[in-house]
Amino acid sequence: METCRKEFAQMLGVQTNGIYFTSGGSEGNFLAIQTLLSSPLKKGKHIITSTAEHASIHSAMEKCKQEGYEVTALPYDQDGHIDLEKLKDAIREETVLITIQHGNAEIGTIQPIIEISKLCREKDILLHSDCVQTFGKLDMQEIAHSVDSLAISGHKFYGPKGVGAVYLSPHLHWEPFYPNTSHENGFRPGTVNVPGIAAMTLAAQRSIASLAEQQEHFIKLHDIFLNTIKDKATQIKVYPSDLPAIVGLRIKGIEGQLVMLECNRNGYAISTGSACQVGSQAPAKTMTALGVTGKQAKEFIRVSFGKNTKLEDVQTLGKTLIKILHAFEKQCERS
Repeated sequence: METCRKEFAQMLGVQTNGIYFTSGGSEGNFLAIQTLLSSPLKKGKHIITSTAEHASIHSAMEKCKQEGYEVTALPYDQDGHIDLEKLKDAIREETVLITIQHGNAEIGTIQPIIEISKLCREKDILLHSDCVQTFGKLDMQEIAHSVDSLAISGHKFYGPKGVGAVYLSPHLHWEPFYPNTSHENGFRPGTVNVPGIAAMTLAAQRSIASLAEQQEHFIKLHDIFLNTIKDKATQIKVYPSDLPAIVGLRIKGIEGQLVMLECNRNGYAISTGSACQVGSQAPAKTMTALGVTGKQAKEFIRVSFGKNTKLEDVQTLGKTLIKILHAFEKQCERS
C-alpha cells in the first residue's frame, strides 16, 4: 500500500505523505472539505462553490450550512466556465474555502483552477477541487500544486469501483473528521482496501502512460460524432466542452429520459446527468448553472466515450439520435 501511495505521489508530483486512500470520489470530496475546514487559514464562515458541482459537493455544502457556514454558489458563463470576475466579487473577508471542480462531469468544461488558486493565495483562502473527471485524462501535476486538496476515483480511469484517493497538502495542520481514527493517519476510519488500491494504482499508471494516445482517440470520436449530427444543428444543441470524451447536448422538444431509453433500446448507454443523480427528477445541475430551466433543462443528455469506443459506434449513435428526432417530428405532425 505504501508503494501505491508513492506511485500516486509521483504521478501527481506531490509529497507522499499528502496521499490518502478512500472509497471513491464522493467520500474523498466530503472528507477533504471537512478536513480543510478543521484548520482554516483565517477566521470566517463563508464558502464559495459552483452551482454545477457534483452531488457529493452539494451534500458537503448542506452539512456546512447546518454547521453555520454561508455558502455562495456561482453560475457558469455561457461557455460553461466560472467567471473569474464574479468569483472575485463573491470573495469576502470571512471567505475561508473555495471548492470548484476541475472538469465538469456533464458537459466536460475545464475550470480555471490555476487562476482561482492565485486568488485564494492572495486572500488566505483554502482551495479544494473535485478532479474525478480529469485524473487519468490530463496531466494533473500543475493542478495538484495549485490546490490544498483534490479528490479522484478509480473507476474513472478503468480501476475498480469503490476506491479512490485524496491529495491533502502536508503543510496543513488538520483534525480528523472522525475522532480517534487511526487508519490513513486519521483521515478516514475503516479497513483499508489494499487489493482495490493496488488495482487502482496499476490502472492509473496505464492511463497516465497513454495520455496522448487517449486524447487523440477521444478527439477523433468527438469530431466524428459532431459531424454526424451537424445537419441537425438547429434542433440539437451541443454545449461547449474542453474534454473531448464528454459531449453534453439537448434535442429540442424531447425530454432527456425518453432519449436515454430509446438509445438504450438501440444498444447505447447514455445518461441525463452524473451517475450519483440517477433516479432524480431534477434537471442536471450544469443546466441550472448555465441558466437553462424548465422543460429545456430536462432535455439534457450526456454522451461519453471510452478507450474501447469505436469510430463506427459514435457514427451509429449520432444516426440513432437523428432517428429519434425524426420520429418525434412525425409524431408532432400527426398530432
